[in-house]
Amino acid sequence: MNSTKKKYKKGAVLGAGSFGTALSAVLASNGVEVTLWAREPEIIDGIQSNRRNPVYIPTLELPSSVVAQAELSKALEGAEFILIAVPSHAMREISSDIAPMLRGDEVVVHVAKGLEEGTFLRMTQVLEETLKGVIPNDHLVVLSGPSHAEDVAEGLPTTVVVSCRSNEVATRVQHTFTNERFRLYVNPDVVGVEIAGAVKNIMAIAGGVSAGLGLGDNAMAALMTRGLHEITRMGMAMGGQQDTFAGLAGMGDLIVTCSSEHSRNRRVGWRMAHGERLEEIIESMNMVAEGVKTTRAVHQWAQENGLEMPITAVVYGMLFEELDPRAAMDSLMTREPKNEINM
Repeated sequence: MNSTKKKYKKGAVLGAGSFGTALSAVLASNGVEVTLWAREPEIIDGIQSNRRNPVYIPTLELPSSVVAQAELSKALEGAEFILIAVPSHAMREISSDIAPMLRGDEVVVHVAKGLEEGTFLRMTQVLEETLKGVIPNDHLVVLSGPSHAEDVAEGLPTTVVVSCRSNEVATRVQHTFTNERFRLYVNPDVVGVEIAGAVKNIMAIAGGVSAGLGLGDNAMAALMTRGLHEITRMGMAMGGQQDTFAGLAGMGDLIVTCSSEHSRNRRVGWRMAHGERLEEIIESMNMVAEGVKTTRAVHQWAQENGLEMPITAVVYGMLFEELDPRAAMDSLMTREPKNEINM
């Protein structure tokens, strides 16, 4: 098989949130036959009746080759690949649900950016457990990078990475998704790609706090730079490659999620800086801010493994210990002076 030229022709997208909907449109524009699974009856009805998701990105008109389906087993019928577009905390449940419905030759791609609480597992590790004996590990793929769904839906230029143990599988996924507005690079570092995608959301919450407090551009630059340092240290401790964190999955995603008003995690920090309580913020959002749960998992992992992650620590304090946002930012500036780089 010449994987550099062959594309998948039929796929199932599980999760009709913003990103799942936007990626369904990308795939359909590339000639892929897409079945989009959703739990919500109003989403199914909206797509079937007027080609629009009425809850997420209602301005996007989906091509006729995107078919909405409420029954999970029917959504999977005939799919060569499955794109799981649900939040990280739902990954174990949805993958466990589909396991007995799979043939075994499918490729499973996920776009979740988080770690599982309690186990600290990356999402491909969760999939390795739930799909053990069904899907080989080299058919498990992560797609990640700077890719707000709103921009993807508008057809604005977006560049991300695809990572898998199998370069052949990764390359085929790359060519299935890539077009003139949505470009994929292959990166073989699955660990680094997943850690970067998860931990950058913590830094985005800190960035939102900084912006909300009006601390200026210098402070934001410092948070992003030192945040990247934390991401890199944790990622390398878990087996990731340093170059990954300077690439699209690391620096690229960190830049967009810390600076864009589309960022849900940045919005959480902004609103906390303006005095809102976390519970109020979460209740008012119709989309998940992955960074909240990830902060708890990463903070616990860092403590158990003796890794210093000061930005993560203050974000944890603001989210779960009622640490005042301004005091949190001040504490980062008053830490013991250190070398930036240890030679």
